[in-house]
Amino acid sequence: MSAEPIRYYDRYTQTVKTEQVYGESWLRFAYENPAGRFFVWLAARRVWFSKWYGRKMNKRVSAQRILPFITTYNIDVDEFAKSPFDYKNFNEFFYRALKPEARPVVSEERVAVLPADGRHLAFPNVDTADGFYVKGMKFSLEELLGDAALAQTFAGGAMLISRLCPVDYHRFHFPVAGVPGEAKLINGWLYSVSPVALRRNIRYMVENKRMLTLIESPQFGTVAMLEVGATNVGSIQQSHIPGRVAVKGAEKGLFAFGGSCVITLFQRDRIRFEADLAAQSGQCIETYARMGDRLGVAT
Repeated sequence: MSAEPIRYYDRYTQTVKTEQVYGESWLRFAYENPAGRFFVWLAARRVWFSKWYGRKMNKRVSAQRILPFITTYNIDVDEFAKSPFDYKNFNEFFYRALKPEARPVVSEERVAVLPADGRHLAFPNVDTADGFYVKGMKFSLEELLGDAALAQTFAGGAMLISRLCPVDYHRFHFPVAGVPGEAKLINGWLYSVSPVALRRNIRYMVENKRMLTLIESPQFGTVAMLEVGATNVGSIQQSHIPGRVAVKGAEKGLFAFGGSCVITLFQRDRIRFEADLAAQSGQCIETYARMGDRLGVAT
C-alpha cells in the first residue's frame, strides 16, 4: 500500500488528483527501505537534524532555490504580499505572508473555517472512525493531547487533520472566533508527516513535537488546536496573544521550513462537517482546500 501514489480530492475542481510530492524519492527511501528507516531513527527524527537544515534555509545563498521552486510547483506569485525577489532566504519565502484578499474568510457566524491551506481529513466522531490515513490505523486522544482529563473533554468529538505540504502557504489561522489560551509545548520527535510515512505508522502524529492551544468559542464551545512539527520544520512560531479575543481567520502563527500539519478538535455534537470533507474522509481520501474556506457548521 505504501508504494501507491498519494491521491487527494480537489474541492475546487471536484476531481481526484495525484500529489506532486516534494522530496518523494527521499521520503520513500527513508520510510519504505530498511536502511532509510535506520537513518530516520538515527538522525532525521532528531531535533538537531531539523535545526541544521533550518540553518541552511536561513542562509542568503538559499534564496537561489526560490524561483526554481515556484516554477516546479506552479505557485501563484500574485498571491504574495511582496515580490519573490524580495525574500532574503528560502525560509523567509517559505513562511511568506499573502495578500488579505488571497484568502477570503467565510463570514457566517456559525460557520467554522479551515485553519490552513492543505489536504484535510475530517472525522465526525474520533472514537468511531475506522482509521485515519489507513483503515484500522488510529491514535487515541489521550496520546495526542498528553492529558487524560482533557481527552475526556473531547471524547466522541470531531477531528480535522490539515496536512501542509512544503509547497503550501505555511501560516495557520483560527478556525473559529474565540479566546485562545497559552500554547502548551508537548515535546517529541520530528518524523515526517507525509502520507508516505503515515501509511506505515500513524503514531508519528502523537510521537512528534506539537503545540496545543485551547480556544473558548461562543458558537463551538471548547476547541483545541495542535500544530504538529515534522522533519525539517525549523520551528513552530505562535503570533497570537493569549487571553485576547481572536476573530475567525486571524493568523495564529507559522511554521518554518518543512511539511507539517494542524489538528483541530471539537467537542461532541458541536460541528457538522461540510459534505465533501466527510464523504472523502470516510474513504481515507484527503480534500484539498484553502484557509478561510468552509469547514463546517455549529450544531
